Amino acid sequence: MKEIERLFANNRAWSEAMRESDPEYFARRSSGQSPQFFFIGCSDSRVPTEMMTGAHPGEIFSMRNIANQAAPSDLSFLSALEYAIDFLDVKHVIVCGHYKCGGVLAAMAGMDHGMVDHWLTGIRDIIRMYRGELDGLAEDERGRRLVQLNVLEQVYNVSRTPVVQRAWERGRRPVITGVVYSLEDGLLDPLVTNVASLEDVDTMLPHAITDTTSRAMRDRRTREVLAAVGR
Repeated sequence: MKEIERLFANNRAWSEAMRESDPEYFARRSSGQSPQFFFIGCSDSRVPTEMMTGAHPGEIFSMRNIANQAAPSDLSFLSALEYAIDFLDVKHVIVCGHYKCGGVLAAMAGMDHGMVDHWLTGIRDIIRMYRGELDGLAEDERGRRLVQLNVLEQVYNVSRTPVVQRAWERGRRPVITGVVYSLEDGLLDPLVTNVASLEDVDTMLPHAITDTTSRAMRDRRTREVLAAVGR
């Protein structure tokens, strides 16, 4: 019970500190929300959404699940997306994956993980689609590359939802962005940005896939050179 008591104590200390520095802090936020971002991220506890972006409560409307999936059959995702776009009028939808993602690595392993295997079906489809490229990579590189491909695939899934397409047809936002978070340095790596129409999807996503492939090859050559010189 010490662990949960620590959380409660931290909560009280945080609340008191916020009210001391800004007495109206919670009163302003309790009256409603008007976030600019809808964040689709991984459930991994090492990915702190507000902390890594410097956002305050009320700025990011978020949904998290294993391996940041935007599955067309997931009613939770579709409901949250619709609420974010049609009711909160968010400007941006961000799909955020992260390197060393346990869900992505589990999909690669092909072992029995129980119920989560059903959830990872979409990632296994990505593996099948890009098997020629992925099979030519070392295991750690394959994992990084699959994380990137998974983010780009989820950006595509978001763009194909009826709620996003209806918004675009009306000349409204959102703008979709795909990023990867690095656990090693805490930085966000943008893979594709400013996707705001079906035309953007058709032109920008293929370019992002090609660009990240070239970048992965350059990074691999750099690591090989550094290893050869003993660094």
